[in-house]
Amino acid sequence: MILETIVIIIYTVSLLLIFMYALAQLNLLFNYLSSKKLKDDGPKFDLTNPNEIPYITIQLPVYNEMYVMERLLDNIAKIDYPKNKLEIQVLDDSTDETVETTLKQIQKLQATGLDIKHITRVDRKGFKAGALKEGLESAKGEIIAIFDSDFLPKSDWLKRTVPYFKDQEVGVVQTRWGHINRNYSILTRIQAFALDAHFTLEQVGRNSKGHFINFNGTAGLWRKACIIDAGNWEGDTLTEDLDLSYRAQLKNWKFKYLEHVETPAELPIVISAARSQQFRWNKGGAENFRKMMGRVVKSKNITAKTKVHGLLHLLNSTMFLNVLIVGVLSIPMLYIKNEYAHLRPYFYVMSFFVMSTIIFFICYWFMYKNTYGGGFKNFIRYIGMFFVFFSIAMGFSLHNSIAVLEGHLGKKSEFVRTPKFNISKYKDNWKNNKYMKRNISVNVIFEGLLMLYFGFGMYSAFIVGNQGGDFGLFPFHLMLFVGFGYVFFKSLASKV
Repeated sequence: MILETIVIIIYTVSLLLIFMYALAQLNLLFNYLSSKKLKDDGPKFDLTNPNEIPYITIQLPVYNEMYVMERLLDNIAKIDYPKNKLEIQVLDDSTDETVETTLKQIQKLQATGLDIKHITRVDRKGFKAGALKEGLESAKGEIIAIFDSDFLPKSDWLKRTVPYFKDQEVGVVQTRWGHINRNYSILTRIQAFALDAHFTLEQVGRNSKGHFINFNGTAGLWRKACIIDAGNWEGDTLTEDLDLSYRAQLKNWKFKYLEHVETPAELPIVISAARSQQFRWNKGGAENFRKMMGRVVKSKNITAKTKVHGLLHLLNSTMFLNVLIVGVLSIPMLYIKNEYAHLRPYFYVMSFFVMSTIIFFICYWFMYKNTYGGGFKNFIRYIGMFFVFFSIAMGFSLHNSIAVLEGHLGKKSEFVRTPKFNISKYKDNWKNNKYMKRNISVNVIFEGLLMLYFGFGMYSAFIVGNQGGDFGLFPFHLMLFVGFGYVFFKSLASKV
């Protein structure tokens, strides 16, 4: 019974942690709904008054972006802002032929009178954080706007965001990401679904109550003084944006999140690209929990509730580990339940934690309705989307759990960029993208084995017990089977 006891304890703790996270999400939903009643009456710069127009530096950190550089620079050149108050830095760490093609395009833009500079480095020390830090040393702007290479801000973007910096306590203004290829495939739809939840429910829910949020690495602006005061960019985690965000807020800088300002971008269209992005985000989150936990807990500047939300925020990625643990142990638990009749009361209590899924279902519905609209037809579509999203998210749980464990254990790895595709231009030619990974990770094999494992879990529902089976966990095992199957076969197909 010792092994069974250990399984029960680990399973129970993981379920409780997931339930706590679900409750935090529910609280964020309440915050999100109440925020709609708030009026934005803070001070704003009058950009029609030349004396109030602040100097802006746009930083474009890039690395081997053959397929999107031309589009990026053409789009940034259309930004509507006084040229005498605007500087653009192309922070180019590229190691391929794009260094030359980018330089030529920059020289053409310089000839139009645009203040745009091509900044290169001898090495990639600190990766993106290092590039941003080096660019900051020569930046003319008092406010720094940052865009990754796959983002396409509209021409009025600065005019809609810069005014909020009139409040001298505001250190960051972050905008909501849009998705130009949301409906390209199931993969892009579930990525958009997850990001929409973050950029509505979570960012608004936290920001509206003064809890910590994060600059999302792109599509936002920093006050230069805030970056320097917070200790500047550091490259010791894979999510330098989350790191600097927390250091700045611990020093009492205010962050302003603008849900109404959308900045379009392109989502990864192949699973290998999504994998590399997920790995970096999830490992970086765990690294920042390791780095920031003590500072958040010990801070005397923030409330207990903000500390709780901050810690749960930093532990976001760790939920994948809890989901994986619950999934793997759920099959032994099915047999334990039917082997030891005296434990039935415990299992009745544990069934209460299906509430976690119900809470997520409710929270994400408000996000989905915000994007697609309400009504019965959209609600039916949402039910299908929720099932697909949750299944595939659980299918990523092994991959993401490995990232989380590496982050918590302090294992270092280099910053792996997410390949960009520019699907609107290259269409079917994206399969020849030179930056795509062609090797198959050993993790894919284990994902295939987990698919079979959860297939066995579904079969077990028919054979356990003495009264015709036990189907309580069947839907859960079905979702895990579908999720791991999707990730496994999609990963194999992407290598062909």
